[in-house]
Amino acid sequence: MNMYAVAGGAATAIAGTIVQTVVQPATTVPETMWSYPLTPQAFIPVTLLYAVFHVLVLIGVIAFARSGAAGTSRVAKTGTALAIAGTAVLLLAELASIPFHDDPVTDAGPSLVGGVFALSVLLTSIGFLMCGVTTLRAGVWQDWRRFVPLATGIWNALLVVVSLTGALAAGVAVYGLCMLLLGVALKEPRKARTTAEVVA
Repeated sequence: MNMYAVAGGAATAIAGTIVQTVVQPATTVPETMWSYPLTPQAFIPVTLLYAVFHVLVLIGVIAFARSGAAGTSRVAKTGTALAIAGTAVLLLAELASIPFHDDPVTDAGPSLVGGVFALSVLLTSIGFLMCGVTTLRAGVWQDWRRFVPLATGIWNALLVVVSLTGALAAGVAVYGLCMLLLGVALKEPRKARTTAEVVA
């Protein structure tokens, strides 16, 4: 399995769950602030931590692209490339949001960074939807693993709607779970040892 994707996905899932169930209900930060539901002081270290999670996930997505599970077609290669690009843009958007930790969401900076986040979701959604379909067709993964890329693409697309309900952190937690499963799915099945190998 790809431990980078597992670690990044698990950390993202845990962080999203904590923010949704603990931080958000107790926050006094107004929703009009870019740092919501975090205080501006907590926003910077938490965002840097998120960036580390994204790096781990990015390594995992690259590993998936190189695994050949999505097949070798042009659609598969384009899909995995878009998934990688979307994850990379997400990392950049996370870092770009730091200077605006104390700004209202309506200011130019947060609005621009919000657009970058939207771009990352779009690229990731399209990429995983494309390579999700080709993974099903390629037949490299025969069990539950073959559904993970497509499920990831579908959930990323749904994040746009989820973000409008106040449950964005929960949506991010599910995204993290998808990345965790992708990392687990990358585990190569062990080949049975031959008699000659056992004797040797």
